[in-house]
Amino acid sequence: MQLTSLAGIALLLAQNASAQFNMLRFACSQLVVDRVDPLVNPGQTYTPHLHQIVGGNSFNITMDPETFDLAGKSTCTSCSFTQDKSNYWTAVMFYQAKNGTYHRVPQTGNGGPQGKLINKGGLDVYYIPSGKVTAFKKGFRMLAGNAANSDPNQTPKANICHRCWTSYTDTPFVGGAPCSGSDTVDIPHSKECKMIRQTIIFPTCWDGVNLDSPDHQSHVAYSSTTGATGGGSCPSTHPVKLPQIMYELMWDVHEFTDSADFPTDGTNPFVYSMNLGGSAAHGDYVFGWEGDSLQKAMDYQCNLNGDCPAAGLTAQQESQYSACTVDQQAPEDVDGWLEALPMGEMAIKA
Repeated sequence: MQLTSLAGIALLLAQNASAQFNMLRFACSQLVVDRVDPLVNPGQTYTPHLHQIVGGNSFNITMDPETFDLAGKSTCTSCSFTQDKSNYWTAVMFYQAKNGTYHRVPQTGNGGPQGKLINKGGLDVYYIPSGKVTAFKKGFRMLAGNAANSDPNQTPKANICHRCWTSYTDTPFVGGAPCSGSDTVDIPHSKECKMIRQTIIFPTCWDGVNLDSPDHQSHVAYSSTTGATGGGSCPSTHPVKLPQIMYELMWDVHEFTDSADFPTDGTNPFVYSMNLGGSAAHGDYVFGWEGDSLQKAMDYQCNLNGDCPAAGLTAQQESQYSACTVDQQAPEDVDGWLEALPMGEMAIKA
């Protein structure tokens, strides 16, 4: 049963409805936390801000779409499905203490009606179909969000949002459908928040020609339907319907919100690694599924994070995908308390 309305998604995600449409939903553990960005700053190390990256271990500072074969070069993936050697990455959230030092916010797995996902850092990935969809092509990449945006009014809440998670664990489920209700573009900063769930929803319409574009966004477009619905009809300029990719990250903030250091004057101590708030949240995607495995997964309506023999998908155990890591290409110690955000010079311990 395919639900296309926001209300249907809310029912599915918030109330553990017995009837549900099929979608891929799986965990990806941390591959590396590194100051590199092969999409926006190819070939560079110590790029302007820090990212946390998941997926195939061929991730590199240079990943030319014409020549770099993620699926062929990767020998493991930090994501659940063996066949998915794609790379997914986002900025990193930091907490700023009253004394001006910074600490990276840890990440944890996600729960919800579809079951608990186990992550060692990292994030959860969704591929949500709506009707017949065309899987991404080899070399495809895209970017959602704007890392330089400081105005929450310029960031559509339907695509990028944050939720104040008032529970210390990922269960019971808090709230309704992604990017609905009391979700905000800004990062919540109430002491009531024990975790912060970040959601990034990507466009679902492609121009059918370009694997990338100079801004990494113009070759794709959002559909007529907002939210985590799989997308609606596509504009004539971007007529090819894609699976909807959605990232979910659970930032575990309780050690900060429960501390005496937490500000009481209303200031927001949480920032992303660009030293900006939720309006600058963004996600990068480089396609790397093996062969036509993603197309088959969509065609055969593979569901959640289990094996799907019809499409040839095999799910790894958590111990397997969490063991897939790589060394930093811009070496620096970004754990513990830092004097400043690692944005220019190498990170300096406080």
